[in-house]
Amino acid sequence: MKIKINYGAIAVFYIIAIACRFIAVKTNLFTGIVHDYVFILIRGVGPALGAFAAIKLFSLNNPLSLKGIYSNIILPFVVFWLLPALSITTLYYFIYGKFPIVFAFTVLVYGLLEEIGWRGFLQEQLKGLPTLYATAIIAVLWFLWHLNIDLTTSNMIFLGIIFFGSWGIGKIYSKTSSLIAVAGVHSLNNFFVKGVHEKELMLILALLVIWIGFVIIYDRKHKAELALEN
Repeated sequence: MKIKINYGAIAVFYIIAIACRFIAVKTNLFTGIVHDYVFILIRGVGPALGAFAAIKLFSLNNPLSLKGIYSNIILPFVVFWLLPALSITTLYYFIYGKFPIVFAFTVLVYGLLEEIGWRGFLQEQLKGLPTLYATAIIAVLWFLWHLNIDLTTSNMIFLGIIFFGSWGIGKIYSKTSSLIAVAGVHSLNNFFVKGVHEKELMLILALLVIWIGFVIIYDRKHKAELALEN
């Protein structure tokens, strides 16, 4: 059965996402009146607001699950949020002498706000398309949402990163259906505001190996449980 795509809902979602992003980064509306961490969240809230509005307006049966296939929210929270937050802030402490745990969880919540839109809503709405087409659409819309559309070399590289990121994070979402999980993966690069050097890169690779292994093992376990139930 072919899944019908609700282009009207997608349009509403994206208009709201773009409008919120524009107000946050291209105007001075919030300059000097909110805390820096609050401003980080305001910059990323558009996709979540757009998703909620589109689902409500079009009465969509669109699942938005924090825990996904996991029996409770604790497991993905520990693996995809607590583990990176503690490991990355510990690395920060040894390099910079700071332990920015509040910043770490702000970045994770920012990633969640985006992932509610890009994976939780848009990927769900486009799942009737071939994976390559859906990934390309998400990547282009996600890239344009950042409002950096100059055709520079760095922006074209960023578009490529967005495409492969959309594919990789999309795979995690397909396996877990967990917004907590994809928010953790999404946030990995955003933690390192001072750049990614050797130690940071090693930690990123270690986390990715742990996460991919965890997803594969739990996916097999979940499929086995479903087979027994049937």
